[in-house]
Amino acid sequence: MRRLISRFVDQGMGLPFALLVLCFAAWGVAANMTDPLVQVFSRIFSMSTLQASLVQFAYYGAYFLLALPAAFITRRFSYKTGVLTGLGLAVLGAFLFYPASLAMTYGFFLLALFCLAGGLSILETSANPFVIAMGPEHNATRRLNFAQAFNPVGTNIGVLLSASLILPNLNPATEAQRAAMPPDALDTIRQAELAAVMGPYVGFAVVLLVIWLLIAFCPMPARAETTPATAGRIAFGATLRRLLRNRHYAFGVVAQFFNVAAQTCTWTFTLHYVIGALGGTEAQAGWYLQASLVVFLLSRFAMVGLMGVLRPSLLLTGMAGLGVALASFAALSPGMAGVWAVVALSACLSLMFPTIYGIALEGLGEDTKFGAAGLVMAIAGGAVLPMVHGAALDAFGPAPAFLVPAACFAVVALYGLFDLVSTRRLRGQQI
Repeated sequence: MRRLISRFVDQGMGLPFALLVLCFAAWGVAANMTDPLVQVFSRIFSMSTLQASLVQFAYYGAYFLLALPAAFITRRFSYKTGVLTGLGLAVLGAFLFYPASLAMTYGFFLLALFCLAGGLSILETSANPFVIAMGPEHNATRRLNFAQAFNPVGTNIGVLLSASLILPNLNPATEAQRAAMPPDALDTIRQAELAAVMGPYVGFAVVLLVIWLLIAFCPMPARAETTPATAGRIAFGATLRRLLRNRHYAFGVVAQFFNVAAQTCTWTFTLHYVIGALGGTEAQAGWYLQASLVVFLLSRFAMVGLMGVLRPSLLLTGMAGLGVALASFAALSPGMAGVWAVVALSACLSLMFPTIYGIALEGLGEDTKFGAAGLVMAIAGGAVLPMVHGAALDAFGPAPAFLVPAACFAVVALYGLFDLVSTRRLRGQQI
């Protein structure tokens, strides 16, 4: 393992890189443990899919709001400070699930999710460019893909926790049956269901606290920080203008917005699609979501290998185009074939976030930290488009609603094609 890591990072960066990899896995756990909560809270609180989609609005809205403060932290202090700040806030948010389960109110859970995701936003804004800074620029995108390859390890753990600890503990009573129950009986059921939701998040808080301690006491090499001497004088306006004039960066932010939207829509509404196409319970449908994340994990490592022989933008274009085809097929052909098309979408998603990230940040120099914040703010796509998907699902059904992620994949494909055509010769020399 040590020899493998040394291929991607500079000498002395091995241990810091390995600890950051734990962070990549950690936010994967949180994101995919949260995806099924739309279906879970819809049942527990007897809400529409659109109302329950506020889960993703709170989660990814926090990413949008906290990314820019994270950039100021890393610019003013260090990547390590940003990582520790993010982990600390995430620990607090995860622990808030305990009082939220006692209060038994939807709004309290949204607050806990907002705090958790806000911490993870700061963590991602700090960790991704930190990884890029840990080695030579020519393989930065591949190094980030390697680190991000451990994110699906966390996503699989997150889905497994949901499938084994949360979904099986949902009471099978329908919305109509719950409405007919005496208030005391309904409260008893909700208390048990919300306790099942709370348990994995409190355990997750303990794990995050351990990671915080490991990173706090690990010396981080100063040469990876690349903070200029003028860091104390932040010319945000000038930085913003430079970033907006950079076409690769600006289009990259747009592409990241729709990439995260496609990912969130796909994984959030897999349960709805499977139940609509095949029937069954949330627990049974959850195993198809688990299969999606296994595909995601295996594909991420496969893409790291392929990037050794193919340009990242070429892979991005091809996989995004395949995503358009698969999502469209799922929308038009509900059934077992459509279910497996939805599962296969995870292969398309596997390389997108780190690849867009690496391409967009290339050559930004001292603007990298604020550029990273913009790309994390683009995660707001995961807050906005799931609500559109949820509204489409309520209006037309689970299958036609998958035209929403199909459109998102199309935007990502255009970005890959743009980068491929506009920088073909230069990037070919670098690889």
